[in-house]
Amino acid sequence: MSFLQISSNVQKMKQLESSALVRTTNKIQNELRQGVVKPYKEVINVCWGDPHMAGVKPLSFVRQVLAACLYPQLLEGDKLLVDVKQRAQRLLKTCVGGSVGSYTSTAGIPEIAQRVSEFIQKRDGGVPSYPENIYISPGSQWSLAKILNILVNPEASPRTGVLTPVPCHITTVLSITGMGAVAIPYHLNEEQGWTLQVEELQRALEAAKGLCNPVALYVINPGNPAGHVQSRKSMEEVIHFVSEKKLFLLADEVYQDCVYGENVEFFSYKRVLAELGPPLSDTVELASFHSASKGFMGECGLRAGYVELVNVDPAVMKHIYTFFSTDSCAPVLGQIALEVMVNPPQPGDPSYLIYNKETQHIKTTLKQNARRIFEVINNLQDFSCQPVEGAFAFPRIYLPPKAIQRAKEAGMQPDTYYCTRLLEEAGVLLSPGCEFGQKEGTYHIRLFIMTPQDIMVELLKRLSTFHVKFIKEFS
Repeated sequence: MSFLQISSNVQKMKQLESSALVRTTNKIQNELRQGVVKPYKEVINVCWGDPHMAGVKPLSFVRQVLAACLYPQLLEGDKLLVDVKQRAQRLLKTCVGGSVGSYTSTAGIPEIAQRVSEFIQKRDGGVPSYPENIYISPGSQWSLAKILNILVNPEASPRTGVLTPVPCHITTVLSITGMGAVAIPYHLNEEQGWTLQVEELQRALEAAKGLCNPVALYVINPGNPAGHVQSRKSMEEVIHFVSEKKLFLLADEVYQDCVYGENVEFFSYKRVLAELGPPLSDTVELASFHSASKGFMGECGLRAGYVELVNVDPAVMKHIYTFFSTDSCAPVLGQIALEVMVNPPQPGDPSYLIYNKETQHIKTTLKQNARRIFEVINNLQDFSCQPVEGAFAFPRIYLPPKAIQRAKEAGMQPDTYYCTRLLEEAGVLLSPGCEFGQKEGTYHIRLFIMTPQDIMVELLKRLSTFHVKFIKEFS
């Protein structure tokens, strides 16, 4: 296939800023393996939202159940606790032929969809959840892209529009533009802790008039990359807004287990919608997404998540299931990990003590990381960081004019230049803010905070030393 045969929408998709940084990282790591002397012995990589890549250890119960399902002979010995064996045996019975190597129904193993439904209902204080409205997918981004495919009419004139936050996880924006739709940017308020404000949604909608036909609002809560956790009041305002404007609400809630801010609590959009009552609870169309990749599980490589659909017309649901079924099922091991995520060991179970110990250790570490990042970065010259409430910090850098000029001469965005220098000189891989979108004239970096405490201490030490030298060089 020649380049000219590729869809024009795909051709318009820009390369990720982090791609060059990843290539540089691979080069540096090869040099370190060959014995090249550098000021550091290894690269600290917190560029991705990948807990295991960042050093978080897999949960024992999860891996033991997976191992037993993958190699059932382990069930015959005495190395596994009884509840691990029972869980693996029960899950294997849900697999065709008793094997994780078999296909499942395209919507996922029905028994696991039932467990997801029970988890949602418990999480939301008893708000009903129905398995037939849940689709288990190869990750949340897969199911989000599928829903967007249904909402977007590539032949429409004007084009379909989707309201998306700035800053925003870049893959969603790429998905929208790759389908021929328009990503309508609405800015989160950095000065007020990256809050979502309805006035800004209204401004974005007005700006889109004549350019596209807005059909949906995409929200990320807790935020990525900003890490903000929405207040209940803000969520209620958003629900009233989408109801008034007749927009489909897309709620990306994959970091719902990663909430560390003081006096901050996660509420799902489904719960807030239900508790607002009729007519809103009966009419606002909602798709909410979650994943086994995030939170304490962090099983990014197993590729499993789910979407729950609320208030979608039954006739449309049939088309959604038909469209989703054009692909094979989610990876079976990923589905099993998802089951363990929504149905972890309970008090009294043999595995509960170690599971609780491991998850509490992660929670404590991440709270300490959040506090430490906020304190260290705000003590550095020309840096400011909003309170860290979720899985990411997105501090702002006030780069000197000489540094901005040097970046332009190097053919880079200023914060990409900063991250490149940080990587090469200090061995720390972060994401530049320009990859996620930011107000013109502002620059940021994204830090993933889900990493062991000693690694975070070392990361902040290297960042601080580098930053002082960088600012001095260009001041």
